[in-house]
Amino acid sequence: MKLLLVGYGAMNKRVAALAEKCGHSISGVITPVEEENCPYPLFTSFDDQLPEADVLIDFSHPDLTKRMLQSDLTVPMVIATTGEKDTLVKLMQDKAESAPVFFSANMSYGVHIVTQLLEHIAPLMDAYDIEMIEKHHNQKIDAPSGTLIKLLDAIKENGRQDAREVYDRSQVTEKREKKDIGISTIRGGTIVGEHEVLFAGVDEVISIKHTAQSKDIFANGALTVAEKLINKTNGFYTYNNLGV
Repeated sequence: MKLLLVGYGAMNKRVAALAEKCGHSISGVITPVEEENCPYPLFTSFDDQLPEADVLIDFSHPDLTKRMLQSDLTVPMVIATTGEKDTLVKLMQDKAESAPVFFSANMSYGVHIVTQLLEHIAPLMDAYDIEMIEKHHNQKIDAPSGTLIKLLDAIKENGRQDAREVYDRSQVTEKREKKDIGISTIRGGTIVGEHEVLFAGVDEVISIKHTAQSKDIFANGALTVAEKLINKTNGFYTYNNLGV
């Protein structure tokens, strides 16, 4: 495959390295940020004369992703940008009328499986309190993570429609309400990513946890999706309907 990368942060650097090991090539990188050590052709705008590519992989920032989705590009798009989810999904659905578009807040297939587990478990756990914890490195900008929001949505849509997210209990002095879902965010060091959902009942706790030990799981996930997406017709895809 010929890949066009949107953004050249830590994730797309891993995508590029792993892609070349697999025999793929990088046609270019689109980024408004100056990249002194980028070995690939650089472009600052989606209006530039961009090189030929089979698929685009986007690990960037919502501002850049929005510009991409509002451009005239019709190349298949693998999008893993987090933040401004509602706005981006609407733009992706519009773009999907003219291109195959895949989106996941987390490109790990393991996280997809955890999401499916939560969809099945949530309706069975009405007697349990739910707490969610996510941990990431100290350079991550958004909080809570897009992955936690993805897991939270799976719970709310399948068993806790009236849930109230609680992000900071230090501002109130009251006991927990039944509909509360506590959300804790930790940032530090080089933690790649860890997400845990606790179902706390009477005298027992059930924990569902995913730990990312390397950014490579996300890069490999993006490449696997890209290989599938280039053969798809126009439409909006997720792990649920791509057939990975």
